[in-house]
Amino acid sequence: MEGLLIKILGTALAFSQVTTTPQAVKTEFSRDRDQQQVAELLHAGCTHMIKAFEIENINLDDLVDTAMDDPRAFGGQNNEFHGINFADLQTAYRQFCEHQPVEHPVVDLGDVIDFYNKAVSVLPDHNKLKGLKLPGESIVLDIKGERFAEMFEENQRRVWIPLAEVPDHVRNAFIAAEDRRFYRHTGVDERGLVRALVSNLAQSGRPEGGSTITQQLVKNLLVGDDRTYERKIREMIVAARVESTLTKDEILELYLNSIYLGRGAWGIELAARNYFGKSARELTLKEGALLAGLTKGPNYFSPDRQPVRAQGRLSYVLARMQEDGMSSAPQNEDRRSGTGLPSLPAMIPYQRPRRDIGFHFIDEVAREAKSIAGINAITSDSYTIRSTINPQLQRAVEESLQEGLFRYERGAGRLDFQGAEANLGQAIERIEAEKKSADERPSWQQALIAARLPLYDVHWNPAIVVERPSGNSGHAWRVGVTDGRIVPLSLESKAAQRKLKIHDVVWVHLTEGNGKASARAELRVRPTVQGAALVLENKTGRILAMTGGFSYPLSQLNRATQAIRQPGSAIKPLTYLAALGKGLQPNTLISDGAITLRPMGLQNAREQDYWSPKNYDGRGGGILTLRQALENSRNRATAHLLEGGIENKPEASLNRICDLAVEAQIYHECLRFYPVVLGAQPVRPVDLAAFYAAIANEGLRPSPYVVESIELDGKKIFQRQRKLSAINSVDRAGFYQLKSLLQGVLARGTARSIAPLSPYVAGKTGTTEEENDAWFVGFTNDVTVAVWLGYDNADGQRRTLGSGSTGGSVALPVFESIIQAVWAYVAPKEALAQPSPEARQQLSCKNVESKGRRRRSAEGLSECFRLDEHGRVPDTRYRLVSRGHDREDRDESVTRKRTEPVERSEPDSEFDGESRAHWGDDGRGRPALRELQDRRGLGNPMYYWFRD
Repeated sequence: MEGLLIKILGTALAFSQVTTTPQAVKTEFSRDRDQQQVAELLHAGCTHMIKAFEIENINLDDLVDTAMDDPRAFGGQNNEFHGINFADLQTAYRQFCEHQPVEHPVVDLGDVIDFYNKAVSVLPDHNKLKGLKLPGESIVLDIKGERFAEMFEENQRRVWIPLAEVPDHVRNAFIAAEDRRFYRHTGVDERGLVRALVSNLAQSGRPEGGSTITQQLVKNLLVGDDRTYERKIREMIVAARVESTLTKDEILELYLNSIYLGRGAWGIELAARNYFGKSARELTLKEGALLAGLTKGPNYFSPDRQPVRAQGRLSYVLARMQEDGMSSAPQNEDRRSGTGLPSLPAMIPYQRPRRDIGFHFIDEVAREAKSIAGINAITSDSYTIRSTINPQLQRAVEESLQEGLFRYERGAGRLDFQGAEANLGQAIERIEAEKKSADERPSWQQALIAARLPLYDVHWNPAIVVERPSGNSGHAWRVGVTDGRIVPLSLESKAAQRKLKIHDVVWVHLTEGNGKASARAELRVRPTVQGAALVLENKTGRILAMTGGFSYPLSQLNRATQAIRQPGSAIKPLTYLAALGKGLQPNTLISDGAITLRPMGLQNAREQDYWSPKNYDGRGGGILTLRQALENSRNRATAHLLEGGIENKPEASLNRICDLAVEAQIYHECLRFYPVVLGAQPVRPVDLAAFYAAIANEGLRPSPYVVESIELDGKKIFQRQRKLSAINSVDRAGFYQLKSLLQGVLARGTARSIAPLSPYVAGKTGTTEEENDAWFVGFTNDVTVAVWLGYDNADGQRRTLGSGSTGGSVALPVFESIIQAVWAYVAPKEALAQPSPEARQQLSCKNVESKGRRRRSAEGLSECFRLDEHGRVPDTRYRLVSRGHDREDRDESVTRKRTEPVERSEPDSEFDGESRAHWGDDGRGRPALRELQDRRGLGNPMYYWFRD
């Protein structure tokens, strides 16, 4: 009890100083030398307080007698006085207030000094409030200019409004409700404390606080809101200092913009919008008074949940305003019959929006705003940001990736059910205990609809287990879904069968029944594998949709823009573009035989340092056209292009490819070692997508972006200037030829599982060594879509997707789903464009016979050949391969093909060279490429790097 009395006297010491000498508050006393000074300060504060009681016509002696006769009447509603010995408190009152001699002091002033000194040893800097602009709520608009998302810091969702724009009657309502002597006190109002004390003694219910607006501001922004004497001491001292630093209007402006008023609104402006659908500038007297009444407890006095309490509080504020001469409205205006209370002003319905898409995208908006407009924190003010997101497409992209990741792991036998997403047993019990007759829905349905699941951006259907299978045959798991139906649940996971229990919530995929068949639910399980997908508009660079992983709550890393992965064969078009730019034609023949290249830059190269790539299927030999080599993704044939297909020497060819990669902005710096041509150097998906968009544009590369414009207070502070960067080292004819080759990847090559889309789409699959990464990047006339799947490397380990998990089998299905959504929500399906007029002048296009082994019809294909300066088609067919060599290899190839089965169980054909780049081995089980990288200081390029 002595400890509590010490805290009370320490608080009284702070109060005495801020009310009697606010400009000279001491924050440190000597335990030994200053006890007399402390006693005098306590006496001065007590005297000051007694005068406040006298002004309020309250007999302090009677109040003390009441506390002595019935201590519960004094401390019953006030936690600060619980446990106090009122006899000791009366002794201390006589000692310090009445200056009566006390034979046995109940407290040691040295202990009071120690407590006070410790409480004020570290005070927040009150000067921080000078000119402070609080964080705000920024609005993100979608591509059509409609509201898509809000961005704000936790517990800081506000829109700032200057005090000069707040109507006088609204300001007065807050002053009357919270601090009627605001313009007369110096931070702490002793008369307000007296009124609060007496009010708490006279009535039960929610206690009055007695804090001034300045104290509340200090509590909210500087000292915190913990209910301790130490905090109260700091609050009073800092409030006095704030009063000497800020004007009253500056204090009020900060207060009105910082106070929490319910409905997810901090500050009066956002509260006005959320409650009444208007700005604070337009609030009526009654609307302003309702908001002012909420400051005491926005949940306790909520007009949504506690309308009678809200009416009572509204009546109180209006009465105080009239008493203080702030309002001329009669007290009985608009009284509701039977209650004697004023009716509440009309409010708009409110339900806090639950956005479930675009979280990685919004993070990218914040990063881009920082880089392009210098906005360090997008929530530092209330900005309006016009973004590029297409919400319908965004949802489709997320759904496609989530389903694709699940289907891959299910197909690979890698699903691992860890447990239910939640259990709603307690919520159901609570709903049943509070059952309202008006709501006839089952309790489980109400609980499921209200549930906020951890993975709030997963687009499967939530379902609640309502029935477990019994021992009788024919009985099955049954789950309820949000529309009230109860359907059978298909469970393939034995772990799920063991772990699930009644009222568990799981994710499911609903399959509607046909005819008499009822709907069924298939269990969906969180996958471990990750992925990324984005849709880029070719002509503008607008990112229309983007997701950086399976679920944002699980991982905020945006793998579309912040991570780099080896692209595998998806990078091969770069090498073929360089070859086409040097004059090779699609029918130029190239060897697919063995090739070994000496490492660049190593004087003392060892045998294992030489590069001898292999094809994905381990086979090789034969002669292919340039088209066949790219369509079927042959590694050896691609490597052979380095020997004369681009430049005379392999080193020079690699330099040319690297220069082109940098010009195309695929890499900032290209690592000059041969495996780069097969995708050894990691790349960001967004940069690879921009390169493919350049192919669609015949060499004009868009700059990907997500922010169109930014406004602040109605003024535009940033406007995007779109630009296309020309890749000038290859002409339009070369780019169109490459587009045609990539169209053939779908028609006959590694992406032929979607061959019917080949008139409309061109693209390339990609698979890296040991199937660590699977890609498909494809484009239409309008957009480019990049899809990547793989396991994260954050632990320093590379995890394979498994044998046969190629870009064509894993990433391509996700792409197909996304491209269908593009045609539904962005642009209609149309055939890929013919050569532009500029490219057509350099090309001769004609139908040629398709020699492909996998030809699906007797129709030929349209091939475009480059013209020379004389307007003729130069014959480059045998530029890299002699005629004799061509015949020998073709005879061998024909003999081999006749003895092989036509179809294979694997998803890719014999010519599928998905760049599983076999770098060779050093005899110790370690790929020679990695050692070569180590020797050159290149490090391991397989792991993520991050960019802000």
